[in-house]
Amino acid sequence: MKSFKPDKSSRVLIYGIGNPSRQDDALGILFTESMREWAEARGLPNLSFDSNYQLNIEDSLNISEKDIVIFVDASVEAIEDFSFRRLKASDKISFSTHSMDPESVLSLCEELFGKTPVVYLLTIKGYSWNMDSQLTAGARRNLDEALEFMRGNLCK
Repeated sequence: MKSFKPDKSSRVLIYGIGNPSRQDDALGILFTESMREWAEARGLPNLSFDSNYQLNIEDSLNISEKDIVIFVDASVEAIEDFSFRRLKASDKISFSTHSMDPESVLSLCEELFGKTPVVYLLTIKGYSWNMDSQLTAGARRNLDEALEFMRGNLCK
């Protein structure tokens, strides 16, 4: 799915996941930073932003306060530039001592707070995860495509 139309009054959280020191793994963080600057310049108070290296149990509280949540992460999947899809709560909550997947965060949100925000996952194609703070050229192009997509959908 490469289209969605949130209501302008919807409380939207864009949550970037990644490691800025691991080249293309920074895509989620860079996406979120760019969207934050864009939203602030346009005075869009319904958009909020967060980011971290990975998702944690505590994020279930954060998403319980939103209508729409968009998790953004780098991907090694066989996708062209980026993928955007709606998520459903996981049947099983799975986590390690350090991280959770978005479906488990949503499931915990439902279980602990009785809230079910609409949750999407935006994955952006990456190519290299070396210890370097520079994106690859391909990842930069994919980031630009994903930003254009999101900005176009949030402005409608």
